[in-house]
Amino acid sequence: MSNYETSPISVQKELINKLRDTQTLSKNEWIRLIDGRTPELADYLFENAREVRIKHYGHDVYVRGLIEFTNYCRNDCYYCGIRRSNPNVHRYRLTKDEILDCCKTGYELGFRTFVLQGGEDGWFTVPRLADIVSDIHKNWPDCAITLSVGEMEHDAYQTLFDAGADRYLLRHETYDDAHYRMLHPASLSALHRQNCLWDLKSIGYQIGTGFMVGAPFQTTENLADDMLFLKELNPHMVGIGPFIPHHDTQFAEEPAGTLELTLYLLGLIRLMLPKVLLPATTALGTISPTGREQGILAGANVVMPNLSPTEVRKDYLLYDNKICTGDESAQCKNCLAQRMESVGYHVVVDRGDSLNK
Repeated sequence: MSNYETSPISVQKELINKLRDTQTLSKNEWIRLIDGRTPELADYLFENAREVRIKHYGHDVYVRGLIEFTNYCRNDCYYCGIRRSNPNVHRYRLTKDEILDCCKTGYELGFRTFVLQGGEDGWFTVPRLADIVSDIHKNWPDCAITLSVGEMEHDAYQTLFDAGADRYLLRHETYDDAHYRMLHPASLSALHRQNCLWDLKSIGYQIGTGFMVGAPFQTTENLADDMLFLKELNPHMVGIGPFIPHHDTQFAEEPAGTLELTLYLLGLIRLMLPKVLLPATTALGTISPTGREQGILAGANVVMPNLSPTEVRKDYLLYDNKICTGDESAQCKNCLAQRMESVGYHVVVDRGDSLNK
């Protein structure tokens, strides 16, 4: 048990007040605040996070139409179910027409942001991706296009931006290089991934990053470093979710991250980056039937239903037990809207651009 856990609740609340008022804490203060959390402190944090979220975004919840268009990946990240060396994955790629059909369906449902997410699949060259992005932009010019396709060179990112991509999601996963190497093969590095984020921001993308909560070998110091990096990068969106093991990886027997810590960190991020877009992720909904609703009440303001064809959703399995039907289906957007209404928020038809500049 941490020494910080004996700190009086009043001292911890002062740290939350400081974060709310200045948006800045030292590394030692981050450690104290994370290690010293209690249910009472979490309630106080969430109350403040909701006030900040409502000040900037009201009770609106933005929806993103997620299109998981390929589960081929050149990388071999130790925690990921679609890692290159997993022989048990049923691999697929959507065609350009299938991707455009997903967008057409989503647009008719009211989606004004499409998120094209996939493994780092060499078949989808930069020209092929740019062609797809260009057609989406041409057909639905009032929609935002978000890409989440991993690490590339600066020129590739520029080409996709010029083709019409507005946003790019690239979770840094963990800031600390030593911890990063425990989760990834030697061909990947924390610094290169971070440099990609700086490249994306310099080009003009609205950028999103984030990290796993409760990843194997993660320490509170790692989480403090993640928070300091988020403050320095000042992204437009932050996506965090609990680590959930996949049965075909070396971390199959590791414990999952917790809903409790993930929600707490969501609240802290909302206070540190008041105008950031903050999703209540699929992983939250996977570890708890009301995980996404609790995420919204902790300060989140984005949800990402799945627009992918039903027959491939089960194959984009980054972790076990991922929800991929029912409310996670874009066709059940009304169900999701009802879930948000149940906690006092409402889904809106909007691009949902970040107010963070």
